[in-house]
Amino acid sequence: MKSNVEKVSNLSRKISIEIPAAVVQSSFNKVFNGIQKDVTIKGFRKGKAPLNTIKSMYGDRVKQDVVQDLVQKHYAEALQEHKLEPISYPEFEFADPTEDKDFSFTAAFDVRPEINLKKYEGLEVEKEAYSFDPKKVDQVLENIRASRATFEDLKEERAAKAGDIAVIDFVGYVGGKELENGAGTNHHLDLGAKQFIDGFEDGIVGMKKGETKTLSLKFPDPYHSADLAGKPVEFKVTVNNIQVKVLPELTDDFLKSLGGPDNLADLKKTIQEDLEQGDKKKIEDAFKNRLLKTLVKENPVEVPPSLLKEQKASLVEDFKKRMSEQGMGEADFASYVEKWDGDFAKTATEMIQSSFLVDAIAKKHDLFAKKEDLDAKFAEYAQQTGIEVSRIKEFYGRPDQASRLTYQITEEKVINFLNKTVKVKEVPAGSLKDEAN
Repeated sequence: MKSNVEKVSNLSRKISIEIPAAVVQSSFNKVFNGIQKDVTIKGFRKGKAPLNTIKSMYGDRVKQDVVQDLVQKHYAEALQEHKLEPISYPEFEFADPTEDKDFSFTAAFDVRPEINLKKYEGLEVEKEAYSFDPKKVDQVLENIRASRATFEDLKEERAAKAGDIAVIDFVGYVGGKELENGAGTNHHLDLGAKQFIDGFEDGIVGMKKGETKTLSLKFPDPYHSADLAGKPVEFKVTVNNIQVKVLPELTDDFLKSLGGPDNLADLKKTIQEDLEQGDKKKIEDAFKNRLLKTLVKENPVEVPPSLLKEQKASLVEDFKKRMSEQGMGEADFASYVEKWDGDFAKTATEMIQSSFLVDAIAKKHDLFAKKEDLDAKFAEYAQQTGIEVSRIKEFYGRPDQASRLTYQITEEKVINFLNKTVKVKEVPAGSLKDEAN
């Protein structure tokens, strides 16, 4: 076997392999002999059919088996010879093999970048100070009341205001033509809930029962329907009725009906604890994300093209799933992805870079997930979910799930290691944009 490696780019390699005719012939013979032993051909006892007959009947199939045999064996040998560790699946190119001729093939793949850890201890990272606003508890209580609200027709003579339910007929027009799926009859609109585009609900505030009005508005840009983004639109609206919400009082009987704490003080305490837990987790997630971005900034890593393509496709697919659940169509999705292609690529790049760095730090400081770490995580999940540990272990026995959990634990251990020396710059609550995702 002869082989040589071409450096296509910093992280892309192409290996060319040539296999002598004698080895090719041996592979053909092995495959033909295997078929000869197993098949039964009319006129011959099993295993006794002439080899020429076998060759004439199974020639095409044998070529596939020979290619698999030759490529699998010699590709691995060539990688070992040149001390290469592909990080992507190879793309093979070859012609059909012939029994009495040399066989050549090429394999193109990406290799792992060399990781040079320059600075990972003592990183300076901003973190929002934690501050709890007691008004959040009151807002949750109001949301609970609103979820159990009843509605009554407005008895007094007055115009609609924020908080009312306006029962409306409406028709939308774009460029003088009626908007597809842009009409409704006796639609109950919660004024202030921001269910429609900006200006729609505000335009209804001040209208009285029986009044008709045309609202001249504009669709936002971007918009989930790319064809309508930024376009002017007119809505002809008639108010058929105005209803008011009647919120239940926070009596003991009402609280008992919720199935939680049966007195207001305990309910407020539970709500505050839940809110604090969620807020603190959000801050920690954003800090972790910012820490990893800082790690990437201080330790530049080149990203293999194949991994970037794969990670970016995964992000797009995940986004598509979430958007389709919210009603986004194929055309609108394609337009959105095209517009924000750079953001998908940037996010995918940072994810790959941080994973390389996490792996390098784990290797240097022996922070890879161990059996006791996995067992502790299984026990933690069992306590959280009430599911038996044996069933959780069974779920994570699948290779993809096991790999994901192993990396998650390793990343947690690396983050904890980095946190020992990180220089936290505390900033006021709300002063940093959300970076948890």
